[in-house]
Amino acid sequence: MKIRQILGIGILLISQALFSQTLKEISQVDKDSVETFYYIIEGDTIPKEYIDLDEVVLLNKLEFNSKEDRRRYLILRRKTRKVYPFAKLASERLQVMNARMKTLERKRDRKRYTRRVQKYIEGEFSDKLKKLTRTEGQILVKLIHRQTGRTAFALVKELRTGWRAFWYNTTASMFDISLKEEYQPFEVKEDYLIEDILERSFQANVLKRQEPAFEINYLDLSSHWHDKSVNK
Repeated sequence: MKIRQILGIGILLISQALFSQTLKEISQVDKDSVETFYYIIEGDTIPKEYIDLDEVVLLNKLEFNSKEDRRRYLILRRKTRKVYPFAKLASERLQVMNARMKTLERKRDRKRYTRRVQKYIEGEFSDKLKKLTRTEGQILVKLIHRQTGRTAFALVKELRTGWRAFWYNTTASMFDISLKEEYQPFEVKEDYLIEDILERSFQANVLKRQEPAFEINYLDLSSHWHDKSVNK
């Protein structure tokens, strides 16, 4: 018995507890890799053909209470799309660096390698980051937490000294930016809107999807904020 058939039988046994009908399934694959499943329900055979596709989240149509709400959303979308690639790149660089650090046994070699990575990142991106506005900088800080699971402050503290982390956070605070800011889409409305923008941008192929460092179920998130708006 083929593995596919064994799995099919297992699924049917579970389904039998949920449905009153007797349900059997026979699977065959033709030369075009389109699977044909025959459902036998109370003596009737019903063929069904399908092709496995990637999961797609169905998004609700955007609705706004006012023109001002729509304008704010579009501004947030533009800023989010602008800074997301930096957060994505930060996550990728961090993964590469951590993997490399594990291969270095001596503390001196790890320290030298970290400095080299820092100089590379600063040389490549510092000018671009300096051109970000205050709100763009704060969105970037949130997205860094989304993609790495750590705040920008924690990353600075990890890669540099604690004093420098304190200094960077103090300097950022002068521009009303907190490097300790976390991404909390279930608690903060703006973060939810950012997540909505990301999901729509991923599906539209405007941004390249990178999974967050922690689980975010978009459907649960949307339902959560919908319920909050209804119960107001």
